Amino acid sequence: MATENANLTFRFACKEDCGAIHGILQRLAESLDLAARLQTTPQDLESFGFGPNPQFKVLFAEIDASTVGMCVFFPYYSTWIGRPGLYIQDLFVDEQYRGERIGARLLRHVARIGREAGCTHMRLTVDDGNESAAKFYQRHGFTPSTDEFTFKLVGVEFDRFCDLRDCRGLA
Repeated sequence: MATENANLTFRFACKEDCGAIHGILQRLAESLDLAARLQTTPQDLESFGFGPNPQFKVLFAEIDASTVGMCVFFPYYSTWIGRPGLYIQDLFVDEQYRGERIGARLLRHVARIGREAGCTHMRLTVDDGNESAAKFYQRHGFTPSTDEFTFKLVGVEFDRFCDLRDCRGLA
């Protein structure tokens, strides 16, 4: 199916889409052989994406009202650049639609949304070993960061850190 002639549209997800968002995240995790690491649930997505203080936005790419791609993103502020930006958490296009520029169009649409909100840049990480994603982003002008590493503090380690007291007994 060529997207050049198809009815490709974009729409923001709503809380009723949490099951669909979760299903796409499962397909993304499976495609990266990381299915066991996906912990989020549709309820988590509803609480944190569509509750009183939304932590992210989701934009769907659809052809004839059928979802073929998704981008999960959120704003952040760079103290080094001195401007707001967008962090791309997940970008996924159904395998049968890859190579039809849907991912590029979806990402560009998100970038324009960010620019309208005052953002001047985007950041993202690529899963280790996902060379096709790295090449995709590089084709679209993203450059690998050589001056920083990504670190994470998750689960028990996060809780332990939060509960630590310094040598003087202060929190």
